[in-house]
Amino acid sequence: MKRSARAAALGAGALLLALAPPVTGAAADEQPRIDLRVLVVTDGGPATAALTAELTSQGTPFTTLDLRRADRPVIDAAFLADTVDGRPRARFQAVVLPDDNPFGAGSAEATALADYERTYAIPQVDAYTYARADVGLQPPGFSGPLDGTAAAVTDAGRSGPFGYLAGSVPFEDNSPSVDESYGFLARPAEGADFTPYVDAAIPGTGERGSLVGELRHDGRRELVVTFVYNEYQQQFRLLARGIVDWMTQGVRLGASRNYFAVHVDDVFAADDRWDSTLNCTPGDVDCPPGEGTPDDIRMTAADATYAAGWSRQRGFTLDLVYNGGGSELYREENGGSDALADRLVADKADFRWVNHTYNHPFLGCVQDVTVVPWKCATNADGSTRYVSTAEISQQISDNREWGDRNGLALNDAELVTGEHSGLRVLPQQPDDNPNLVPALTANGITSLGSDASRDPAQRQVGPALTVPRHPMNVFYNAGRATDEVDEYNWIYTSKADGGSGICEGSTTTTCLDAPLDTATGYASYIVPLETRTALGHVLSNDPRPHFVHQSNFAEDRIAYPVLNGVLDTYASLFTSAVPVVNLPMADIGREMKRRAAWHSAVDNGTVTAYRIGTSVTVRAPDGVAVTATAPTGTVQQLTAGTQDFGSTYAGRTSGWVSPDVSQNAVTLNLPA
Repeated sequence: MKRSARAAALGAGALLLALAPPVTGAAADEQPRIDLRVLVVTDGGPATAALTAELTSQGTPFTTLDLRRADRPVIDAAFLADTVDGRPRARFQAVVLPDDNPFGAGSAEATALADYERTYAIPQVDAYTYARADVGLQPPGFSGPLDGTAAAVTDAGRSGPFGYLAGSVPFEDNSPSVDESYGFLARPAEGADFTPYVDAAIPGTGERGSLVGELRHDGRRELVVTFVYNEYQQQFRLLARGIVDWMTQGVRLGASRNYFAVHVDDVFAADDRWDSTLNCTPGDVDCPPGEGTPDDIRMTAADATYAAGWSRQRGFTLDLVYNGGGSELYREENGGSDALADRLVADKADFRWVNHTYNHPFLGCVQDVTVVPWKCATNADGSTRYVSTAEISQQISDNREWGDRNGLALNDAELVTGEHSGLRVLPQQPDDNPNLVPALTANGITSLGSDASRDPAQRQVGPALTVPRHPMNVFYNAGRATDEVDEYNWIYTSKADGGSGICEGSTTTTCLDAPLDTATGYASYIVPLETRTALGHVLSNDPRPHFVHQSNFAEDRIAYPVLNGVLDTYASLFTSAVPVVNLPMADIGREMKRRAAWHSAVDNGTVTAYRIGTSVTVRAPDGVAVTATAPTGTVQQLTAGTQDFGSTYAGRTSGWVSPDVSQNAVTLNLPA
């Protein structure tokens, strides 16, 4: 087949077409304007929804045309292109279709789209299509479920759009009773100019069939995908970057990186232990007053040494969210010594440090813990009684002073309150503590940790922006694997199985059909599930940090199997060109703030961006930074001279950029 004979020669050049494509009938020196916007034609299927979600996440503008709507625009020459200031304009830099031709053979819309793609060299993605000659493939050698399939990136894929992957593309198989993915494996048709980028073994044949490949025909390029997916599946998450890179030819608004940060709460304090007989935590608010005997879990000096060594060995910095008062209390009760604090302070440079208040009190409403669940105490007039501004402020400043005395490198603008208290918590406290904002203001707090499971979006709290943190389902009150499994069983099994029953009638995916074995359930079930969940966040361009507790680094050190699972799996899937991005809390907040402003501008239609030849121009509202991805070697045109744009990630350059002084637009000069 002629294509396979020259696939290796195409290399990375298969991804980037000439940045100044010819226009039929135009003068040789008249380069067209290509607007940096994607046209997504959808029929409501999961594949186009997944690509739409990816474009949204990256901040890449797109226009959706829904084939199910009778009032949708008609795709014709006028819809696709026009003229601006006398220059031909292509209104879309790429086209996504639900399959290779959702309009029907010979339709006027299909013809208009083909003419447009040919004229302006616009790539087309077939989000999910059947393998057949029309897309450059033989009839399927296999069709059916692909669960557990060991797909791989081909040599052409590695030298082209999927070069950031180490090679394997494993398909999920999370449930033996559910078909999670379906597709077709097929070899290129004889004579077709088709290059497989991702393939897998065709069962029983000794041959491999394409799952993602490029078809060149009739002066056009199509990316042909022959398996169905949704936005959450790992196989899509691995390939999404390359699909978007391919369709935009490596030049687009928006960017994507793989983020992972881990906060360890309650460092220097102690956490109460789960009681497997009472099915509650003595000493905490889920046990009735006086019931059970509190049993503290606290890291030791050996645990601290292990944490520092693990951090150095993994090249991964943990954020220790600390309570200095916990150390002082321990010293009072243990003859003035605290080997844990001494060890962590000695190794303080191996970690980042975040203020978690001095003693970890609840800083929202005053809790009435005489009942379970607790409720907010009230004043004589029936109004909610809140912890005072003075107490909140004292907790912040005392802990900051403790950190300064011990030489911790603090960002004084960062704060995580105990249990995220002070912020609203349903159902008991539907509003933020009104005394929180004055305390934050007095202490210069601009970055405030929140619980992403309760408050997933960033929001303003007085002078601070929240940084939503993903809770890992490794419980704060468990230092041993058996305790973790016992509590997990209590929460997620039916009453008939000895559980709480809260899952009965629920569709929550963590609900169990039967209790886990307390001896093996943590390693066999909880660790793989938590690893998959956290890795899903990492692969979703989600900068929000995760949090666990110091108790999980003590005793059985149950946090490490999950963290190692995330990092080891990640390393097996990606090349060194795609490192995990491990940001401090304040930087995560800034990233989220920039994204919110950018997404709002894109949604409001106040961003204009286009490419003419090797020049990209982007106009956004004043004060809104521009996010973009471009080939390595791209520079920003300044009022006088140029400067390098962005930083390198996954073989591209990306980052945030604003106009220079006296400029009203960002101009990026692409490499020739």
